[in-house]
Amino acid sequence: MLTLYRPGTSVLHRAPAGPKSLVLLLVVCAVSLLPSTLWAAGAVTVVTGAAYLVAGFGLADLGRQVVALRWLILITMSGQLLFLGPEPAIANTFRVLATILLAALLSRTTRLSDLLDALERGLRPLARLGVDSERVALILTVAMATVPVLGRLAGGVREAQRARGAPANLAVFVVPFLVVALKHADELGDALSARGVQ
Repeated sequence: MLTLYRPGTSVLHRAPAGPKSLVLLLVVCAVSLLPSTLWAAGAVTVVTGAAYLVAGFGLADLGRQVVALRWLILITMSGQLLFLGPEPAIANTFRVLATILLAALLSRTTRLSDLLDALERGLRPLARLGVDSERVALILTVAMATVPVLGRLAGGVREAQRARGAPANLAVFVVPFLVVALKHADELGDALSARGVQ
């Protein structure tokens, strides 16, 4: 299974997965509670930039991440502009973007196995309520790992289409992407079944 993890020696790389995930959760909650103002957009931008610098990735890498999310930014911004006006649209878009970039930073500085163990330990107290912590942790981890895989599959489909001279058209893109995505889902299901996951 492919992940976004990138080895490093930064403070974020060395931090335990559990506390790091908890801090991310608290930061995301704080970001979502900020008012829809330009100063809030500036604050989340500074926090996100600082987190990428602390992780040792740098602002150039942060810029590449933002460019990769350009369609999400465009869709979020245009929808907000129609109903809320410029300042709330900018602030809300920056908050959504910061949340995604910080979540990506967690997966880039934490091994998937460490994240799975931390999630399982964190969910263990819910066993009294009938929650299977191992299964829930596995499902969450697989879901987190699948997002970047689907992004890479989409990039591969688009590159193959470009090599064949196909136009950049959503209708032309969707069918081959669905085929490779469903193939990946089948392979993932087979891998989980082979490990005894029902």
